[in-house]
Amino acid sequence: MASSDPRKELDCCVCLNIYTDPVNLRCGHNFCRVCIDRVLDSQKGFGYYSCPQCRDKFQERPTLQRNITLRKIVDNLWSPQPNRSDNSFLCTYCIHSLEPAVKLCLMCEAFLCYGHLEVHSKSPEHVLAELMVSGERKKCSFHKELLKYYFHEDDAYICVSCSLTRVHQEHQGKKTEGEASVKKRKWIHFIQKLKSEREEIEKRVQSLQQCRRKVQEEAGAESERLSNLIRDLRRQLDNLDQTVQSEIARQEEWIVCIYNNIIQQLEIKKETLSKKIHRMEDLCQMPDPMIISQEPDTGELYDAEQRERHDKELRDGGSLDVASFSHTFHAGLSDIFKGVIGGVYIQEADEITLDIKTAQTMLHISGDHKTASRKCVAQKYKYNIKRFTCYPQVLSRQSFSSGRHYWEADVARSSSWRIGMCYPSLDRKGQLESAIGWNDKSWGLDRTGNTYTVRHRGEEIWLPEENTSSRIRVYLDYEAGQISFYDMCHPMRHLHTFTATFTEPLHAALYVWKGSVRVLRGDQRM
Repeated sequence: MASSDPRKELDCCVCLNIYTDPVNLRCGHNFCRVCIDRVLDSQKGFGYYSCPQCRDKFQERPTLQRNITLRKIVDNLWSPQPNRSDNSFLCTYCIHSLEPAVKLCLMCEAFLCYGHLEVHSKSPEHVLAELMVSGERKKCSFHKELLKYYFHEDDAYICVSCSLTRVHQEHQGKKTEGEASVKKRKWIHFIQKLKSEREEIEKRVQSLQQCRRKVQEEAGAESERLSNLIRDLRRQLDNLDQTVQSEIARQEEWIVCIYNNIIQQLEIKKETLSKKIHRMEDLCQMPDPMIISQEPDTGELYDAEQRERHDKELRDGGSLDVASFSHTFHAGLSDIFKGVIGGVYIQEADEITLDIKTAQTMLHISGDHKTASRKCVAQKYKYNIKRFTCYPQVLSRQSFSSGRHYWEADVARSSSWRIGMCYPSLDRKGQLESAIGWNDKSWGLDRTGNTYTVRHRGEEIWLPEENTSSRIRVYLDYEAGQISFYDMCHPMRHLHTFTATFTEPLHAALYVWKGSVRVLRGDQRM
């Protein structure tokens, strides 16, 4: 439905003000030049440009066409008028038509259109005001005179008559023009601050836009890379399938040929015997003994030697060699997935085992060096300078000084634990100096009850309280300087990533306050 006020058609849909230097796009919609330039600048990283009003898309940045007709309408008719929403500002003297007012005479208390403004009195007492401020605000409510003085003590504007009354005789007033000048200077100073803040925001927006574009580019490149990897995987699987199927078909053809030869020989032998049987049955029915006596009574039989030869042929080549093409399949599959693992750049960690020489005496380490259990009685370990003394902690035997690795921990049997990674130079006797996550040499994920936090340098970050599984993954990218924690629920959920510049090898680290925690190899399943 069209607006009842045609002036609203001259409002830019971006800034919602009357057009300034109006331009249009190929779709026909008009905008302020500054407004549409900002919109198009913000769309640089999208891969396309679009009209803010109709969403029509353009592959290239559209050329802005100046709307000369609309510019003339705005300059000649609407720009002198204030941007107001009160449609009661109509000319007081236009009786036969409703002409919009452009000025207010404070002396006459009348609204004037362009026509009546030209013939209105130009005497000094006829003060013309903008329509943004009503006449009542410009005049004293008691004396009906213009407000010309401002008094700081009363924080109020007054007229000449008010200034002469007993109440205000002792006040030192200032002309409103002087007070306005002071305010203008303050505003100019404040405007400079606002402009500086706006520039900072614009720089921040540009920086965020660049980061957004970088993320979009990386996501697109990663998506394309993995798609190519999957396509290559399918191609290799198809080739492996063809290889295995060809091997199965070759064996089938060979074995079927053996069976066909034996069956053919037996069919011939069976036909010969059938003829022999019929001949002998006919002879048995003949009464002439001379004919019977002259007929030979020997014949070829399916003897044991011939049967054994056939059985040997079937034993040697009468069944599929499943082991051969199964080996071909598994060998090919192994080669393919080795390539895939390299393609997704996840280097599987060596099997993690716990170093009993570092275990605090309240921790019991299982015989396979995979489980750390908190005990009430101190274990009888030999003295070792590497052993933790303050906290129930233990490190892994293995360390990682390059590459990408991951390992996992089963935390189902513990309600209070901390897992992470640390340098071998981590203090073993101090208080916070030796606690995982409370110094600059260790990074940890902590659970106490239902509360999850991550720690480094003693700084805690609380994680959202969500249902978690009993399996936690720790992922290390040494060169990128990242240690990440994942909840191995379905689907896998990222918990937190620490970023640092590593200066020493890193060991897996466990802290067990209650129950037990078991470390798992990256590909091990519970």
